[in-house]
Parts: sequence; structure tokens; C-alpha cells
Amino acid sequence: MNNHRYILTLNSGSSSIKISLYENTKEGLLLQLSGKAEQIGTANVILIIKQGNTEKKVDLHASDFDTVIKNLTGWLGKQEWFGKVHAIGHRIVFGMKHTKAVIITGKLLNELTTLIEYDPDHLPAQISIIKILKAQYPQLPQIVCFDTAFHHTIPDVAKTFAIPKKYDKEGIRRYGFHGISYSYLLQELKRMNAKQAKGRIIMAHLGNGASLAAIKDGRCIDTSMGFTPAGGIVMSTRSGDIDPGIARFLLQKQPDTKAFNDIINHKSGLLGISGLSSDMQVLLLHEQNNGHAALAINIFCYQIKKYIGAYTAALGGLDTLVFAGGIGENAPQIRIRICQGLQYAGVVIDKKKNAANEKEISSSESKVKVFVIPTNEELMIAETTWHLYSKHLPK
Repeated sequence: MNNHRYILTLNSGSSSIKISLYENTKEGLLLQLSGKAEQIGTANVILIIKQGNTEKKVDLHASDFDTVIKNLTGWLGKQEWFGKVHAIGHRIVFGMKHTKAVIITGKLLNELTTLIEYDPDHLPAQISIIKILKAQYPQLPQIVCFDTAFHHTIPDVAKTFAIPKKYDKEGIRRYGFHGISYSYLLQELKRMNAKQAKGRIIMAHLGNGASLAAIKDGRCIDTSMGFTPAGGIVMSTRSGDIDPGIARFLLQKQPDTKAFNDIINHKSGLLGISGLSSDMQVLLLHEQNNGHAALAINIFCYQIKKYIGAYTAALGGLDTLVFAGGIGENAPQIRIRICQGLQYAGVVIDKKKNAANEKEISSSESKVKVFVIPTNEELMIAETTWHLYSKHLPK
């Protein structure tokens, strides 16, 4: 074996898996290939692999998650580079008390299994892939990065729900999510301007899942998602915050928690309002002739604007606003609508820079710096994994 050292990352959701392979070089971790498998559970799954300018398809010959994972890990083991992988990094959505990445042990797996009731949409798939890899490649270290870890600095005043105290003891509080993305964005902001990264920052990760985070002195002080990723602002198919009475009403109509979860997480949000699509680009295309599509877009932008106003108050002012995620990075018309009316807070957008998706889209007269920073959760997982793994390298 030569001196190449690779880190493999696996970012699995309830119906998709993303893989990335990074090589540790003198210049840092460099991406060698990436892959994505989608629609797990609904169709025969194809893994799309991108390496440089080439793309190939790998038929995983299955649709159910466990078989897809077994076939995927079997395919990984046959790749020439797999023998040079030194560690595997995973994204785990829900980490409860964990405040940093950790190496996977049997004890940790048992603990994560007990947390499935807190996150039934993500944890079963994420635990399954870890167990299968552990069984097939027991000597290969696996490391987990928790989406909730970034938000562990949120104070009690922001993380405590106004319900009986006994439920707080059961772990019901604001955890926040998209933490790996926010960690990467803050790291990028530090690289761009270390002083600015210590200021009053609002980050908006706007994708299929969407949230905002308020950051002060490099620490998260509040975030829109709560006990689960369904809380906060309207998302592609998630409701965001709703009146608790609505939950009671819906459960009276259909006393089935799985059906209720399906409504809140998979049939609501932009899809539920528009009745057309969960895809923002599709809604924008139909906005002029479809009032429901227009309403969905307006609600999305309105709610984000409200959170920016609230977090500006919580921060005592605003120095930097960051947009990221699929919508945040690629929909200038959404960014401009969100920022319209925020002049009172010092936000002024340069329309030409915004339309061109430039990194800084604030105008020269804006008191608040506004950036569009492409997030990179996979690189953040790889860097965290390498950092933790390198501590255990033979001296």
C-alpha cells in the first residue's frame, strides 16, 4: 500500500445516501469522488458516482434500505481505493447530550438506538449503515458528527419549552439541527475575516430542510429548529412551527402518530400550501399563474424575514447575514425578497451582485455584510473525522 490516506464520509437520510471520498494531502483534504443514491424504499436504487468530469451509474439491485446498504458497502469494498480508507465519518442528525464528534463504540450504538423515538425519520437508517459497516469491516474506525452539537451553547432561555418540568428531564428541549453546515459556514467566515466571525451573525441554511441560527462571539445563542427538524420556518415538506392545538385537532381526526408524522414532515410546508410541488424552483416558475404557489413562496420569505428581525433583537444588532443551502445559494429572487424591508436593520442588497450569485451581495452602503456561502457538510465531516482519527495514529 502506498502512503495515500483516505477518509470516506457517509451522509444518510431516510431515503437517500451521499458518499464522498477525500484524500489527505499537504494541501489539505481533497475530494476524489462523490456519490448519491436517492428514492430508497420507492424504486430500484441507482448510485450516481461523480469523479472529476466523469459520471457513472451503479445499480444497487434493491429498493429496501437494508439491502441497498449491504449492496452499497459490498460495492465500496471492491473499489481499489477502499483499502486506503483509514476512517469513515458519518452525519448523525440527533445527538442529544453529545457536544462533539466521537468514535463509534458498541456502547454508543446502544445509546443511539435508545434515541430512535426522538428521531424516527433519520436515526434508523443512520444506525443501520453503521452496524453493517462495522460487521463487514470491523477494523475500520467509524466516527460520528452530530448535527445538534453546534447548538449546545444555546442558553436555557432559548432552549427551554414552556411545558411541565418533568418533560425537560426526558430531554424535550430545543436542540437545533444543520449544525454541521453551520460549523462549516462559521469556519469559512473565519477564513474570510476572523474579526467578522466574532461579531453578530445570522445564518440561514435554506434547502429542503431550512433553518436559521443566531451566532454571537462564535457561539450559537438561538436557532429556529427545535426538538425535531420539523420545527421553525416553513420548509419543502415540513410544516415548521404550528399551534399545538392543531396537533390535538389532527390527532383527534386520525389518532395515528405515524400518519400525523407523515403530515407534518412529508405533506406540509411548500408542498402543503401550494398543492403543487415542494421544489422552490418549480413554484417560482408557476408563481405568476398559480396563487397557491405564490402564497407558498410569500409565506417562506415572510417567516424567514420575521426570524431575522427576532434574532437581530436577540443579538443586539446585526453585523453579518449568511445565506446557504440549495435555495439560499441558488435563488437570488428569494434572497432579495427576504431582505426587502430590512433596511432598518442595516441590510441593503446590491441587485447585480445578488443576481450573479456573488459571494458578497450587500451594497457598499449596507451596514450589514451579506454573503452567499456554499455549504459543504461532507468536507466538514471529513475534516472532523480526520482530526479525531489523527489523534489515535501510531506515533
